[in-house]
Amino acid sequence: MGRERTAAGSPSVVDEVTGSGRRWQGSKLGQGQQGQQGQLTFCCSSSPSPSPQAQTERLKVRLAGYPRKHNEGRVELFYKGEWGTICDDDFTITNAHVLCRQLGFVSATGWTHSAKYGKGQGKIWLDNVLCSGGEKSIEFCRSRGWGNSDCTHDEDAGIVCKDERIPGFLDSNVIDVSRILSHFSVEEVRLRPVVATAKKKLPITEGVVEVKYKDGWAQICDVGWTIKNTRVICGMLGFPHERKVNKNFYKLYLERQKNYFYLHSVACTGTEVHLAACPLEFIKPNATSSCSGGMAAVVSCMPGPLFMQNTGMKKKLKISNNVRLKGGARVGEGRVEVLKNNEWGTVCDDRWNLQSASVVCRELGFGSAKEALTGARMGQGMGPIYMNEVKCVGHERSVWNCPFKNITSEDCQHTEDAGVRCNTPYLGLESTIRLTGGRTRYEGRVEILGSDSNGTQSWGLICGENWTTKEAMVACRQLGLGYANQGLQETWYWDSSNVTEMVMSGVKCTGSEMALSQCQHHKSVSCQKAAAKFSAGVICSETASDLALNAPLVQQTVYIEDRPLHMLYCAAEEDCLSKSAAQANWPYGHRRLLRFSSQIHNIGRADFRPKAGRHSWVWHACHGHYHSMDIFTHYDLLNANGTKVAEGHKASFCLEDTDCYEGVSKRYECANFGDQGITVGCWDLYRHDIDCQWIDITDVKPGNYILQIVINPNYEVAESDFTNNAMKCNCKYDGHRIWLHNCHIGDAFSEEAERRFEKYPGQLNNQIS
Repeated sequence: MGRERTAAGSPSVVDEVTGSGRRWQGSKLGQGQQGQQGQLTFCCSSSPSPSPQAQTERLKVRLAGYPRKHNEGRVELFYKGEWGTICDDDFTITNAHVLCRQLGFVSATGWTHSAKYGKGQGKIWLDNVLCSGGEKSIEFCRSRGWGNSDCTHDEDAGIVCKDERIPGFLDSNVIDVSRILSHFSVEEVRLRPVVATAKKKLPITEGVVEVKYKDGWAQICDVGWTIKNTRVICGMLGFPHERKVNKNFYKLYLERQKNYFYLHSVACTGTEVHLAACPLEFIKPNATSSCSGGMAAVVSCMPGPLFMQNTGMKKKLKISNNVRLKGGARVGEGRVEVLKNNEWGTVCDDRWNLQSASVVCRELGFGSAKEALTGARMGQGMGPIYMNEVKCVGHERSVWNCPFKNITSEDCQHTEDAGVRCNTPYLGLESTIRLTGGRTRYEGRVEILGSDSNGTQSWGLICGENWTTKEAMVACRQLGLGYANQGLQETWYWDSSNVTEMVMSGVKCTGSEMALSQCQHHKSVSCQKAAAKFSAGVICSETASDLALNAPLVQQTVYIEDRPLHMLYCAAEEDCLSKSAAQANWPYGHRRLLRFSSQIHNIGRADFRPKAGRHSWVWHACHGHYHSMDIFTHYDLLNANGTKVAEGHKASFCLEDTDCYEGVSKRYECANFGDQGITVGCWDLYRHDIDCQWIDITDVKPGNYILQIVINPNYEVAESDFTNNAMKCNCKYDGHRIWLHNCHIGDAFSEEAERRFEKYPGQLNNQIS
């Protein structure tokens, strides 16, 4: 159907790690002899004695090829000065587990054969590999020996690792709390309130600082305690600011308590992301006075607006309006975006670290950073990249106050967008929801904990009527299970539990809430289908797709065509013309069409696939293609009051990878009843000359309008971010010609710029003649 394609680029390396006993070897390279630019290299010493066929030098392992994800790819080994691959003969999930652990991940979720991630080059180092599962390195598994293989690169093996790091794996951008804590013998920190009412309210913002010690809790002596120590404690507990505390109130209480002091002094600078990173002095076991002249340390923290119960204080505490997080599944995580000249852009991950990430977290009302994410771990942004090599100290009020370099076109791509995971206060929301009946912990019937009139708590079901992807997004967020893959209105096919009573119905969420209890719902349960089999369910996922339109391309390719009716029979069959076309004098006359190209990118972390399986796709003989979704895109022309004056729609007659970024391979092609979808890092181009790639404006009068395009309008397929699914342009039509300007993704501009944009249709634009 006239769809252009270009060859995909060659596979590229995405991650490089070696060994079991890891130590930091270098950052973005240019340093290591074998490292490739832009890669992270880790190295280790092999601890067990190598088997006869195993190498004696340290083994390097990396993931290469498509996709540019940090946790999956073609396996490559560096042996005798040369990178090579592993043959898929006899390859098993056990082998994948060993390799994933060697790369620093907790386990494997799958493995691939037949060069799924592209064909490697050079040697095929191992063949017929057989691991028992306990090996610390792939070199200790049985095989035919190094370089002894009868395979070709068409048989290169790949692995998919679970996106969860092994505690103790050292990454420069992730504070390895478990390793630091075990070194300092500090395992956990909490605040213990002394007022009974405060204990019941979450989050806990004030109390005695306690550290986990053996089977109990111990205190910290407050001699020499400073506000900098308090800042670090508050940050790691999810609070952006510290405040003064009334020590006299606590002194009387603490004098009556038997305190066990574990830490004698703490000397934080205030920029640390965890207490364990501060200089600490421990109490000597036989010390006669454990805290002479002091008492147990007490701190008070100021929660961010999102977690504050006092509505009056919420209004006073405003979070930054020129920094935001996008694309994250959980509260306090996402791709970092900053506002400049009324347009949002991203931050490059060069030198991105925990101090800079913590500045972002605190200015958004969260605590310090748990992770500084690199390599577009929270999906790729669109539009400008504003900052590079951000170097915050940690005390700055905004990331804009930190030193940074401006971007040149050669510096960074969106594959290097920086992200964060922030510490957030404990609210206990996950304890009031659970999943039952599913095959894995990521799916099941949703059950929530409620109280009856007598205060008795019990689990109950949610009515499945009107349950959508938005509600499922909130449920998965509350469960801590990532994104919503599907929201299910019937769950009869899962094992039934003892819970059969409906306790909530009419749930309606915006999708941004932290818990289902924050969504609208009926005051009393009203569910026509009361049977448990019609209760709400979810399937959650750690990753999700994210579609975004190339707005400048729409603006560049727009034109008007007067198309004869005799060439529009197929389009009429597919309902691609306005209603007045039915009264036209077929086949004579014409329809006036507003035409443009649309290029839809998948900038998320999972492939975009149609919700319906291919068994339910509908064949359209006129154009000779299958429809995999009822409605894939809406095209609308709106007037000053937002009313549609013309509309179009496009069923996804051919969802495929038209082209991809360099190093990403196409996966989906519609020809011959092929798989439909859009791969991460690829885009689907609907050219202006394809049927239905238009709006029928035959009946539209001259004037100023807004052109609006919405992808996946019914939320049929899960995405990590639905706010970037709409694109809008200012449109001027004089009856003969048409102009588009200010084309942008719906949330690419500041609120102020967006308000000016919305006023446009009611005003005459003097800049366009």
